[in-house]
Amino acid sequence: MSYTQAQPEPTAQPLTQSQKAQSKQSAQEMAEEAERIQRLQRMMHMVMHVIEQDCSLPVERASALVADARRAALAMFPDKAGAFDLIYWPRLQRTMRERYRMQ
Repeated sequence: MSYTQAQPEPTAQPLTQSQKAQSKQSAQEMAEEAERIQRLQRMMHMVMHVIEQDCSLPVERASALVADARRAALAMFPDKAGAFDLIYWPRLQRTMRERYRMQ
């Protein structure tokens, strides 16, 4: 019967000032991104709600709302056009089809 010795766990080194600053900065950046995501979600919800509920909204104005929402989303997240097209574009298209009985 052989016994293996437990390897000592590496001790945690205290963070340097620059590491603390990076950690704090990344936490702040993450909070800002989370806030932008929430803002985008609220905006998209409002656009879809207006299209669904406003009976007097012409299709041209609804299309302009969709285009403006896309521009605003890409202004908030410039490198995420693909994500927008995967997540929100189908929802917006479905909302337009249902509201205006489009093919």
